[in-house]
Formats: sequence, structure tokens, C-alpha cells
Amino acid sequence: MVIVTRADLKLSTGKLAAQCGHAVMECTLKAKKETPRSLERYRREGARKIVLAVKDQREIEMLHNQIKGYGLICHLVRDAGHTEVPSGTVTVLGIGPAPRKEIDKFTSDLQLL
Repeated sequence: MVIVTRADLKLSTGKLAAQCGHAVMECTLKAKKETPRSLERYRREGARKIVLAVKDQREIEMLHNQIKGYGLICHLVRDAGHTEVPSGTVTVLGIGPAPRKEIDKFTSDLQLL
């Protein structure tokens, strides 16, 4: 699983961790429903998570559209607006679980957070 964050938001560490948690939860729930065998394999193999960054909202939305069109499990997190950012702000994108080579087709050029 890969979590992609927006570098331009400058979220606090706790806020970013919470947003990543939302992405992981939503992707896991989708995978349980849509690809349960893939989810079980992901769990057996250690449930690896990598956190990467993109420059801004435009880049994260473009990436989301590419991944969604390809058919991978993904979830775009929009914040509720209770703390650091306005309601509806896109904060992170969860991708997977899916085979590493499938996700890497879209994320291999992104920087680690």
C-alpha cells in the first residue's frame, strides 16, 4: 500500500498521521469488499506501507484519476475541516493493497516523505 501526501499543506505530524490512517482504513475496507484474496495476501506478507509526497492538489488528483482508471484500489481523503485545513481539502491518497509493481507504475518517480 502507498499513501501519497500533499507537500504544500504543511500538516502537523499528528494531522498527517491521522489522514494516512483514514486512507489505510478506507482502502482496506474497499479491498475487503472488492479483492478479499488480495487483501489477505497483503496481510500475510506484512502489510507494507510507503508514504510518498506530491507537490500539490493538482498532482494528487491527477494521480488519483490515473490509478482509478487503471482499476487499482484507491481512496482520496478529504478532510472534515475541524482542525488545520478547511472542510473538503484533499489531504492524502491511499493506493492498494496491490502488487508493488502495479503501484510503482504510477508512483516510482515520487519522493519518500
